[in-house]
Amino acid sequence: MILFWLYRKWRASRQRQEGDESPSRRLGRPATLPSERTPLVLHQARYDLVAFGRNGQARFFTLILPILFLVIFVSVFGNHRVGPMQVKASTYYVPGISALAVIAGSFVNLVISITTQRESGILKRRRATPVPAWVLIAARTLTAIAVSLGVMLAVLLIGRFGYGVRLPSSTIPGVIVTAVVGAFTFCCLAYAIVTVIHSADAAQPMVQAIMLPLYFISGVFIPNVNLPGWLKDVAMVFPVQHLADGLHHAFDPATTGSGIVWSDLGVLLLWAAAGLAVALTRFNWTPAVAAS
Repeated sequence: MILFWLYRKWRASRQRQEGDESPSRRLGRPATLPSERTPLVLHQARYDLVAFGRNGQARFFTLILPILFLVIFVSVFGNHRVGPMQVKASTYYVPGISALAVIAGSFVNLVISITTQRESGILKRRRATPVPAWVLIAARTLTAIAVSLGVMLAVLLIGRFGYGVRLPSSTIPGVIVTAVVGAFTFCCLAYAIVTVIHSADAAQPMVQAIMLPLYFISGVFIPNVNLPGWLKDVAMVFPVQHLADGLHHAFDPATTGSGIVWSDLGVLLLWAAAGLAVALTRFNWTPAVAAS
């Protein structure tokens, strides 16, 4: 109900600002008919996916970097068997780097690309077209989730065939559900964080300043069992810890059932709701200089 109220409030404020200047209203037709909505979102998502594929920097940081991290960590720390169940060390690194892959595709890349497009005026020009705003946002979010899952799949395949990391078939639903919920959560947070970034040059440094410390204290790179208690408590507040824990749980040979950790999903959804609330009330399509 709170989210619905926020959405209604955001829609009402947008309608008051735009008045009757929407191109679709000037043409005397609704923005989209119900039968047009899904094809329109898929068409826009395809365009965004092609644009992503043509961006070399985005491809490197989103696709190549997680794979490099996996190879480097296994090479540096080795792939020997550890623990009472004698599992390979890569069994820890693969789900951790998979969490990084999800975040890279749904948060890091989205924050940088949306900020760049907003500051260069691309978002403002898109908003002026008859395509509804929600179609543009839904398509970009769908693209980010698809990229996240694709990169995670690449990491899982390299872990399986390169390092012999086995994922129990019974916990595959846990990996899928956790990855999808995590990707959606970080997409919502991406749209929220761009509201406080005022230049394209600041997007990447700010994202890295936020995420790198969280990677280290949340068990993405290395186990956080030896961290001070207060750092563990800090990590538990943020969604990175819960995404990584959910994926680690699914890869644990001792796990029974579907591998879904409902408490981790609950925290992720709470962060998604918070990010969505901020995005609905603060997101702007115009460059920060023009909006100020």
